[in-house]
Amino acid sequence: MNVLITGGAGFIGSHLADALLAEGHGVTVVDDLSTGLLDNLAGVAGDKNFRFVRDSILNEATMTSLVGRCEVIYHLAAAVGVQLIVDNPVHTIETNIHGSEVVLNLANKFGRKILVASTSEVYGKNTSVPFKEDDDTTLGSTRFTRWSYACSKMVDEFLSLAYHDQYGLDAIICRFFNTVGPRQTGAYGMVVPRFVRGALAGETIEIYGTGKQSRCFCNVSDVVDAMIKLIGCDEAIGGVINLGTTESITIEDLADKIIEMTGSSSPKRYLSYEEAYGRPFDDMLVRLPDLSKIKRLIGYEPTVPLVRTLEQVIEFEKLRM
Repeated sequence: MNVLITGGAGFIGSHLADALLAEGHGVTVVDDLSTGLLDNLAGVAGDKNFRFVRDSILNEATMTSLVGRCEVIYHLAAAVGVQLIVDNPVHTIETNIHGSEVVLNLANKFGRKILVASTSEVYGKNTSVPFKEDDDTTLGSTRFTRWSYACSKMVDEFLSLAYHDQYGLDAIICRFFNTVGPRQTGAYGMVVPRFVRGALAGETIEIYGTGKQSRCFCNVSDVVDAMIKLIGCDEAIGGVINLGTTESITIEDLADKIIEMTGSSSPKRYLSYEEAYGRPFDDMLVRLPDLSKIKRLIGYEPTVPLVRTLEQVIEFEKLRM
C-alpha cells in the first residue's frame, strides 16, 4: 500500500518508514524539519519506493496532493519534548491543533484510514495507575505551559473521534508513553539521550525534581511494530489505545544505570523544575500504562528490555561523538 507519514523525519516516524519500506510498501514522508532530521532518513533515501517532501502539514495545497495519493496515513507531526513545549507554547498549540485539523479533514475527504499519535500526557496528574484508556484526565493550572501540550493532544483525540462518529472516518488513536531508541534527540528535553550524551562526555547529569518520578521507557521497534499491526486491525478503528511498556524505573535510577553502563565518572546534580525550566512546572510522579486493550487487539507484548534499549542508545551516541 502507499503510506503517508507526517513528521516522518522525526525519531519514531523515521523508524516507521524503515519498517514499512522493508515490508515493500510505498512511503511518502512530509516534514518541515523544524525538529526532524534528514539524517534520520539517510538509510532509505535511495529506495525507489520512498519519497520525501519538505513542507508543513499546515500547507493545505501540499497536503491535499499527498493525501490524495496515499491509502493510509500515520499522523505523527507534532511539537514534542518538554523543553520545546515550555519554550514555544504558541508553536505547540498551533502545530498540534491546526495541523491535525488539516490532516483529519483531508483524510475524511479522501476516505483514508489514519492512525493519530497522541500521548500519555493526556492523563495529566491522575494518580490511579496503571492508566486505562477511559480513565479521567486531571490537568494542572493553565499557568503551567506544559499542560498546553496535553490539552492540544486531547483536542486532536476529540476531533479524530468526532470524525469517526459523525462521518465514519477510519481513525485510530495511539497514546504513546515514553518511547526511546537510536535517533532520539535530547535537544528538547528527552531524558534518555540527554543522560547518555552527558555520561559519555563525562559531564554532570542534571536530574530535574527529586528523581523519584518513575517512567516506562519502551523501545521504538516495539512501538513501530504495534503501529503497523494496529493499522490493519479493524477492531481498533474508533478506539483510543495505550502503547508502551510496563517496565518502570525512576529517573534517579535511570541516571545511575546509564552512568554504570557507560563506565562514566559523571556526577549527578539535582535541579528544581524552576531552575531547569526558568518557570514553575507541574509534573506527575508515576506514569504507567494499562496494556490490556492493545494486548487483546493485536497480542501486543513489548520484547526489548530497557537495558538492551540503553545499549542501543549508547552505541548510537558513541558513533555521533
